[in-house]
Amino acid sequence: MEELLTVGAAARETGWSARMLRYLEENGLVAPARTRSGYRLYGLAEVNRLRSLRDLRSRFGLELAELAFSRRLRREPELRSAVDAWLAAGEDARSWVEWEQRKHERLLAA
Repeated sequence: MEELLTVGAAARETGWSARMLRYLEENGLVAPARTRSGYRLYGLAEVNRLRSLRDLRSRFGLELAELAFSRRLRREPELRSAVDAWLAAGEDARSWVEWEQRKHERLLAA
């Protein structure tokens, strides 16, 4: 049977603070199990995810907000499409004009 860690034990094991573990959960970056009483329980998968998150941040200099936004982009296709279009529009002026025109068309249709 897998050993499950409380938030305090998981914090000690991974180097994150208990408060930060709660923040990571609130932002959907880690999802510990819960007891019937609502206590968080971290298994091997969550502990490894927390360790790899620390490595990812260190290696690429990422902020947690950037990771949370990246997660949101993956889960919201409309947002991803809008961001992709906006980025593409910045690459050439013609695309930017087309992007602005589509934006105004959507506003008029609303």
